[in-house]
Parts: sequence; C-alpha cells; structure tokens
Amino acid sequence: MTSQPDRPDPQRPATQPQEGGSVRVDSWIWSVRLIKTRSAAATACRAGHVRVNGDRVKPAHAVKAGDEVRLRYAGRDRVVVVKRVIRKRVGAPVAVECYVDNSPPPPPREATAPAGVRDRGAGRPTKRDRREMERLRGFGQPPSGE
Repeated sequence: MTSQPDRPDPQRPATQPQEGGSVRVDSWIWSVRLIKTRSAAATACRAGHVRVNGDRVKPAHAVKAGDEVRLRYAGRDRVVVVKRVIRKRVGAPVAVECYVDNSPPPPPREATAPAGVRDRGAGRPTKRDRREMERLRGFGQPPSGE
C-alpha cells in the first residue's frame, strides 16, 4: 500500500508548522482569523482582494512561510507576513503567533454623533424631521450639475 503525501500526519497537531509545507491561501487567512468564514475568504480571493507577494491570487493558491499576504476586508487593509503555516482554525492567541502584522493602523473614529439619531420615546418622526435626517445623511440632494 502506498502512502499519500496529502494526508495529515496524526502525530503532528494541526497547529504545528509544516516543514516546507504549504496550504491554500483562503484556508490560511480563515485559520489565522483574518476573515470570519472560509467561504468569505474564498470570495475575497475571487474578487481580487487578496494578494500574495504582490500578485492577485485564486483561493487555491499555496502560501508558505515568508510570503506576504495583503488582504482588503471589511473596509480595512491588512498586510501580514506568514510565520507559520497551519491547516485548521485555531484560537486567537495561537493565531497571532502565525503571522507578523505589518498593517497600517485603522483610521481614527470620528468624535461626531451619528446623524439622525432620535431620543427614545420621541415618537414617529414628522415629514420635516425625515427630510432633515435625509439631508444630514446626504440623501435627497439634487445632483451637483443641475
């Protein structure tokens, strides 16, 4: 009987690095908790939001230790360098040990109150109130060319 090289080694846990191994990019970014679901990771790859070493990649692209992965997800850019290749999703403390985060800091949150927030119990907004809320949100304004 021949041994299959793709089968996981039962002696080595999934969180241990693979010697010279590689794993699918969609599986890896899901495993280290950069994206919530594997299907969302595959969708991000297909949409061109994932780059490995500067190249757009498909979900099945193999990543290995030392690769730079750039990810655009949830309105934020993430730049990470792969330190360890893992096959299964792990807890957050273990996940942060698998990559070096070179991401730019997130943009600061604005200190303004959200537009159109009404006090609780104030009742249904009037037509005037609705127009004011739409104006603050930027809806209902005529195009700038008219």
